[in-house]
Amino acid sequence: MERRYFLLEAKDTSRITKVFQFALGVICILIALFWVVFNFRSIKADNTLWITIVFLICFGCYEILAGLGKTIKYIEILPGSIILKQNSVLPQIAIKVTDIEKIEIFPLSIIFLGKNRNRNILRFGTSYTEIISPVKDAVTEFAGLNSIPVEMKEEEI
Repeated sequence: MERRYFLLEAKDTSRITKVFQFALGVICILIALFWVVFNFRSIKADNTLWITIVFLICFGCYEILAGLGKTIKYIEILPGSIILKQNSVLPQIAIKVTDIEKIEIFPLSIIFLGKNRNRNILRFGTSYTEIISPVKDAVTEFAGLNSIPVEMKEEEI
């Protein structure tokens, strides 16, 4: 099986957007540092200014990471493993074939049950439904090639 890569977002961002995100992140961090340097006396007295500074620094870091393409959500299916990145700030999860006991496929999610009783859940959502079927087909093909049992389930409300 060849490498298969599926973007879990609506679309890939353009280069102009990435440059703008990076620049906005740098500007936010510079403004936060400016406030710390020039308003140091009022920072001691006002806790809300600290909250603003921390928010600007965190938002600036996120925007820089987004501009560098580190916040993209995706699933990558390789011959010997599956790599999940379904949260923009948390690191990716690599699931090896030897660690997967069973795969359960639901209409809007896929659950990878591990041999050591851990569960990795890939949730699709309802805003970008065009990617659900190709990902399910690729995961089913991956499971068939690696002799992993697949169970199709319907969710009951």
